[in-house]
Amino acid sequence: MDQRARLLLKTLIERYIADGQPVGSRTLSRASGLELSAATIRNVMADLEELGLIASPHTSAGRIPTPRGYRLFVDTMLTARPIDDSMQLEQRFRSELSGIEPQKVITNAARLLSSLSHFVGVVVAPRRDAGFLHVEFLRLSEQRILVILVDSAGDVQNRIITSAYPYTQGQLTEAANYLNAHCSGLSFEQMAGQLRGEVEHLRGEIVSLMQAAVSAATQAAAEQQEQLVISGQQQLLKVDDLSGNLTGLRRLFDLFEQKSLLLRLLESSERSTGVHIYIGGESEAVPFEELSVITSPYEVDGQVVGTLGVIGPTRMPYDRMIRIVDITAKLVGNTLSQR
Repeated sequence: MDQRARLLLKTLIERYIADGQPVGSRTLSRASGLELSAATIRNVMADLEELGLIASPHTSAGRIPTPRGYRLFVDTMLTARPIDDSMQLEQRFRSELSGIEPQKVITNAARLLSSLSHFVGVVVAPRRDAGFLHVEFLRLSEQRILVILVDSAGDVQNRIITSAYPYTQGQLTEAANYLNAHCSGLSFEQMAGQLRGEVEHLRGEIVSLMQAAVSAATQAAAEQQEQLVISGQQQLLKVDDLSGNLTGLRRLFDLFEQKSLLLRLLESSERSTGVHIYIGGESEAVPFEELSVITSPYEVDGQVVGTLGVIGPTRMPYDRMIRIVDITAKLVGNTLSQR
């Protein structure tokens, strides 16, 4: 492909991303700045179409990019320019991600990615191997007890459990002291096994309370282990390129619901450095020609621990999305490294 054809392809894709309308030869002539006749431009367009880089919708004489065209554009023609409001962007991230527990950092990062991109934000949370560290019981009423759990990663979870037995605060303190003395540092599975082994030496009502506490701790750990956080799926309902395809949207929301395929794609991105872009069905995990996925791994204390990204239509402003994903990955990593 000669330089003239490359310039016309670049101009066509930029116009289509900006306007969402098929680009005709007259528009292309004006936007490219080339002094070419309409006939010459049509000939170049025909060559680009033969190469599979652009296509002609049945309803229009103009052309639109194909996934292959977007790939060539992203790989060889795109320069990720700094975002005009990058300073405000970083300040917003810092204000919303600082001073909160790690799981909320992940949740807020997904929400911010969606808010800033107007598409779907996804974050793979760091894998956790935290176990039990400390527990306290607080009597709220005869049958309601507040369980305050601290795991070995320093995260605090509050759970309210209901009991048929009317524990006194003294009994609650006794149970908490036992768990803290005998189970601190164990995994929650080991903690449950420890209680089964000690059951003969403990009063029945205390055993029941401890088992309820272990159940609450296990549930809290499972919630903390929620690996993939997705935010803003409804944003795709507003995208003209997607909203008319109800079958495709249904398949897409099934993908968000099942998560496993999407998680596989994001985890594979951990093995690469920097921002990675999947366009129009290039990945088996997201087999939709209308979608692109932009991802980046993030590091905590110099080690890659997760991936985050944006999912949106192939007609997206790639330069801005790359910058948003890149900034977010760095700020999430920096925030979690400070804990």
